[in-house]
Amino acid sequence: MDCLYIVIPAYNEEETIEQVVKDWYPVIEKHDGGGKSRMVIIDDGSRDHTYQKLTCLSGQYPLMEAVTKENEGHGATVLAGYRYALKNGADYIFQTDSDGQTVPEEFEEFWKKRERYDLIIGHRNKREDGFSRIVVTKVLKLVIRCCFGVWCTDANTPYRLMKADRLAEEILQVPDKFNLSNVLLTVLYTIKKADILYLPVTFRPRQGGVNSINLKKIGKIGLQAVKDFRAIKKALRVKV
Repeated sequence: MDCLYIVIPAYNEEETIEQVVKDWYPVIEKHDGGGKSRMVIIDDGSRDHTYQKLTCLSGQYPLMEAVTKENEGHGATVLAGYRYALKNGADYIFQTDSDGQTVPEEFEEFWKKRERYDLIIGHRNKREDGFSRIVVTKVLKLVIRCCFGVWCTDANTPYRLMKADRLAEEILQVPDKFNLSNVLLTVLYTIKKADILYLPVTFRPRQGGVNSINLKKIGKIGLQAVKDFRAIKKALRVKV
């Protein structure tokens, strides 16, 4: 039986985290891999009671594990979750976020197609998460095109299912604590012509907490992404 790890990064999500656990836990129960599968929530050094809530919930949900670490940002936390899953023997790794924007009912379509693709990623074709987030996605799409010469339909979607063996190869090229780790992984899969499938997914407004993205931050993310991607492209030319 395939061992599935659901990786969910969390930062200051005390308002939503309990509902997110309740929503996604039936998925890991259904695909329990003979008791080996896990839902792993990585707390990124939250300043609120996110981790305390998770530790309380762990008794009710035996296939859920809560891990905490110092605050390093979303990208570094996602990487920590992927490495944790790989270390513990996952066959497939699914990543989503802890803000309640995604829905578990759409997971089964991903799971049915898992054997045919290295990466199945959600395409947020109808988004309800605000103009600034949409702008971020469009900016990143252009940056990726300029830096790497490839088009990625939706490179940063937090709704992705990956074969662990392929992820173990590609993650080696992602710098530690990289801010846009999911974006870079999507680019690497695309450049190397991996088997990728985009499926449409629902993307709701945040179910709680505060949107940390603003126009000033968008510009900063874009400029930093250009610098980082150029450096990574040079490194790829040496390795490939």
